Amino acid sequence: MEENLEYQMTQEGYDKLIAELEHYKKVKRPEVIEKIKIARSFGDLSENSEYDAAKDEQGFIEQKILEMEQMIRYAKIIEIDTSSNTIRLGHTVTYVEVPNGEEETYKIVGSAEANPFEFKISNESPVAQALLGKEVGDVVKVSLPTGPEDSIDIKILKVE
Repeated sequence: MEENLEYQMTQEGYDKLIAELEHYKKVKRPEVIEKIKIARSFGDLSENSEYDAAKDEQGFIEQKILEMEQMIRYAKIIEIDTSSNTIRLGHTVTYVEVPNGEEETYKIVGSAEANPFEFKISNESPVAQALLGKEVGDVVKVSLPTGPEDSIDIKILKVE
C-alpha cells in the first residue's frame, strides 16, 4: 500500500521539509534526550512527572521524524509552469469574492505543505479544487463546508 503514497510539493516546500527534519534530528532529539537524562537523576521514575513529560515529548519528536522521512521518501516535486494562464498546482492565484469581496491571494500547494498562515492552500481544499484548471477572468462557484447548498462565487484576477 505504501507504494501508492505520493506527497506533491513545490521545491521550496521540499527544501523546507528537509531543513525541518534536520532540525528535529540535530536539535530537538538531543534536547529531549538531555531532558530525560536530567529527569532520571531526580530519582524514582514511577512518580516523576518531568520524566513522563520528557518521554511523551520524545515520542512526539520521533513520530514527527518518521512522518517527515516518509513525506520526503514519497515526495513528488511539482514543476511550476508560470507561462501558463491555466491554474495548476504551484501557482499563486489572486481572486475576489463577487459581488463585493476583498482581494485574496493564495499559493496552491500539495497538502503536505499547506499552511493558511503563509497563504498556502492545499490542492485538496474546496477553493483550490474550484480554481484548478481555470483561467484569469473566470468566475467559479466554491462549495462551503457548511453544506452543498451553501456556496460563494469568486472571480480570478491574477495567476502567477
